Amino acid sequence: MTLLLVALAGVLVFEGLVLALAPSRLDDILRLLAAIPADQRRVIGLAALACGVILIWIARGISG
Repeated sequence: MTLLLVALAGVLVFEGLVLALAPSRLDDILRLLAAIPADQRRVIGLAALACGVILIWIARGISG
């Protein structure tokens, strides 16, 4: 449970930094993402999800 809270906190810190420091760049990124077909965005999302799960699995193995 602690790992989940730390991960969620990290995401919130990162997202907050992006919104606070570069809001106009975020607009550019959102326009870029809107131009990518939905199926390709799905594949990118699944790849990011898989990478995240693998990184968590490795981190737990190292600390464990």
